[in-house]
Amino acid sequence: MTVHSAAARDRGSSDKRERILAAAERIFARRGFFAARVSEIAKDAGVADGTIYLYFKSKDDLLISLFESRMKQVNEVLRAAIAELPPSDQLSAFIRAYLRLVHDEPAAAEVLTIELRQSSKFMKEYENPQFADFLRMLGGIIAAGQQRGELDPTIPSHVAARMIFGMLDELALAWVLAKQPIRSSTISAPTPGTRPKKFDIVRAADWVVALVTSGLDRRPNKETSP
Repeated sequence: MTVHSAAARDRGSSDKRERILAAAERIFARRGFFAARVSEIAKDAGVADGTIYLYFKSKDDLLISLFESRMKQVNEVLRAAIAELPPSDQLSAFIRAYLRLVHDEPAAAEVLTIELRQSSKFMKEYENPQFADFLRMLGGIIAAGQQRGELDPTIPSHVAARMIFGMLDELALAWVLAKQPIRSSTISAPTPGTRPKKFDIVRAADWVVALVTSGLDRRPNKETSP
């Protein structure tokens, strides 16, 4: 086998793996993780059923690999979004870029916010290296702001990073659920009349930035009694 033919084979293998991941994202978003069948994913990807298992050990492994691939892409976009900005603008740019990704990639947003929670292997066993990188990036931005005296230093930066992600994740979840029917296999349906209304998740980034940087308290400062 020549070097060129080996390289072509590797590219073909990589392309097929990416096709399977893309198909899994579509099927998981459409059918839900539990209801989705490997045969459906294979058909959508244009491969034989058995081919899936040449690349992934199980449906759980496929879901985890999809998460890792997507989070790697998310981290690359976020790094690019803050790369050329002054440090004081990086936190707001990070938040806005993340919610813009949610808006632009609704199928991926559903898989990351809903379907991943249906995998016990993901929740209990997976170490989440790409998500750890996400938190380190966000925590580093916060720590730098604390060192400059712009952000409250009393909250540990790694804890603040998780708090901010919690807000972003909940907004993404509410937005995804508002855009399509809630499946009983993934999350309990709300009482009639309480379904979240559609909202502009890109605009919501401004609200998150305001809450993180200024808080909700608008009461005038009062001098403390001696």
